[in-house]
Amino acid sequence: MEFAAILLVVLMVYAAVATIVAVVRDGRGHTPLEPSTRPWMAGNLPSETYASLRSLR
Repeated sequence: MEFAAILLVVLMVYAAVATIVAVVRDGRGHTPLEPSTRPWMAGNLPSETYASLRSLR
């Protein structure tokens, strides 16, 4: 029984270390070098939410 508990603790420590290494290695993301040229548009959608427009009536 003690062997299983020790094995479980070792596996948990290994998983935690592997997670930290993976996040440090690739967790910061990728920022593109080229900037956006056009602003973001949502087509012909309203600039306010439907709920706020509905509450004004």
